[in-house]
Amino acid sequence: GKQCSCHDKKWDVQQVVVEEKLLQKELEKIEFSLLMYALCIMHGVNFAVAGATALDAAFFEERGVHNPLTNVSLGTQLGWFKKVLPSLCQSSSDCREVLQSSLLLLGEIGGNDYNHPFFAGQSIEEIQQYVSSVIGTIASFIKELIELGAVTLMVPGNLPIGCSSSYLTLFKGSNKEEYDPETSCLTWLNKFAEYHNELLRNELNLIQQLNPHATIIHADYYNAKMQLYRSPKKFGFTRGALSACYRGEGSYNYNPSVLCGMPPSTISGEPSLYVNWDGLHLTEAAYRWIFRGLFEGPYTIPQINTLCGSRALSA
Repeated sequence: GKQCSCHDKKWDVQQVVVEEKLLQKELEKIEFSLLMYALCIMHGVNFAVAGATALDAAFFEERGVHNPLTNVSLGTQLGWFKKVLPSLCQSSSDCREVLQSSLLLLGEIGGNDYNHPFFAGQSIEEIQQYVSSVIGTIASFIKELIELGAVTLMVPGNLPIGCSSSYLTLFKGSNKEEYDPETSCLTWLNKFAEYHNELLRNELNLIQQLNPHATIIHADYYNAKMQLYRSPKKFGFTRGALSACYRGEGSYNYNPSVLCGMPPSTISGEPSLYVNWDGLHLTEAAYRWIFRGLFEGPYTIPQINTLCGSRALSA
């Protein structure tokens, strides 16, 4: 779908057409940034940045990990959110009302805090030491949003990274005991994701106890995605669940030096028959099933279908 990123001035086709029409009318006095900002507000604002982490870049640089994609962290994104918020309301009380009637999705965040170190060659023992800091950072921003007036927040957990074709390629080995016999995913990596999710869930419970007026929804991305790996054909993924859908190389169609969309990579058949898209992300068909599992199924705590009477979810 069409997206507008207010922070990096990326435009879709529709927005470029609007820009050209305005230029043709010689509206030079309108600043480009203000035009972009207005269009973003009209269509909704997405603060996500590819490769962004919960912890700031300095944390990883101090530990010898460089993020090749961005230096944006959750703190930066929250700063953008605060700048946009006044555009939706006329006073601080109005802003609180806007937040009180909104569902805020915080994440999925934290996955890249582990992806970059893993791909940089750090050991799982080293990376496991980061988890408490990642959870603490996420928790601090949840509390800050509640202080701003948010009352309904959805906080996703980490995904089963042991089933991602990028990780399966990077850590491919001959020891069958490292693989789940049901799914062929790497068990030790999925246990790492489960550890993150356990700590996150404990922290969300604590925040909920301290803020009984709020509704904090844990989005169980892990199990919503695992259902696709356990029974791929049941959901229509007849080409398998673990291989990427573009032609890379090796057992999982993944080549870290040839990203999806770059030559010589090509789409391998119909993407809707695959779970994995590019090694880290999923196909639209897979995301559709995850959405259904969250909003129509059992993969949120509390379940969303029990909260339909709340203003935020019925707005």
